[in-house]
Amino acid sequence: MDLALLRTFVTVHRAGSFTRAAALLGLSQPAVTSQIRTLERQVGRPLFLRQARGVTPTTIGDELAHKAAPHLDALVEITETGLDDESSLRTLHLAGPPEFTAERALPALTELTGHDGQGLTLRASFGNAEETLEGLAAGHHDLAISTARPRGALLTATPLCDEEHVLVAAPHWAERIGSGKLHRKGAPALENLPVVEVHESLPFISRYWASVFDSRPATSGTVVVPDLRAVLACACAGAGLAVLPRYLCAPALERGDVIALHEPAVAPLRTYFLVVRTGTLVMPHIARAHEWLQRAAADWC
Repeated sequence: MDLALLRTFVTVHRAGSFTRAAALLGLSQPAVTSQIRTLERQVGRPLFLRQARGVTPTTIGDELAHKAAPHLDALVEITETGLDDESSLRTLHLAGPPEFTAERALPALTELTGHDGQGLTLRASFGNAEETLEGLAAGHHDLAISTARPRGALLTATPLCDEEHVLVAAPHWAERIGSGKLHRKGAPALENLPVVEVHESLPFISRYWASVFDSRPATSGTVVVPDLRAVLACACAGAGLAVLPRYLCAPALERGDVIALHEPAVAPLRTYFLVVRTGTLVMPHIARAHEWLQRAAADWC
């Protein structure tokens, strides 16, 4: 059986789409379709069921993928790294949310670069979860950090860490609201107050209100800026309330630039995932970064 056909088959199986597999393989969609048909003739059974949006594997397709994929991944590792590991200096293309990637992931990974590291060359890009996962699936990134767990077999996600969300504001807002009033009345004490957010839909405020107060916020964004570091700066300047990850606002809380307005019994959490294309952890530069971030994350939680 032709290894090229098996490689195309495994890529389609993981991607769930001839179109996406073609992009990952650098082939045209007709070429991928032709290779799968050739393999199906050799096997004597259909391997995929064609649907309006992509394909799903048949039982024999799943069985073949389960048997073939580990061996193909091992061959990829050999071709990617060669026989001399020291000569395999690789570039890692990382993608993730700007704040977490800049504040957490990049400082940790830079320890793998330079003369004292292991020769890792690093390139980073920022984006939201949807953009990041789409770019990873299309082969633009090697490793992604995402707040959304991907579906399907193409991408593999590993929980990295949880971040705690904190409702904060400048001291004069804390004095105006009063902690006792907030604890007695909850969300009503915060109605119609100005807020600082990353989007008009108020994703952080809405998530906090739903989790802590079991309600929707009765307010709108006074300042909307697409970076949590800018949200923090505006909150410190007194622009309004904000919900921020504790790791990001901890220094400002210690300095008294902002005050935590509420300390719920169970703080809202958001999980970050490390995501790779299935099978690529056999590549040393990706596996090294993946493991390094998991070690570093033990000190972040």
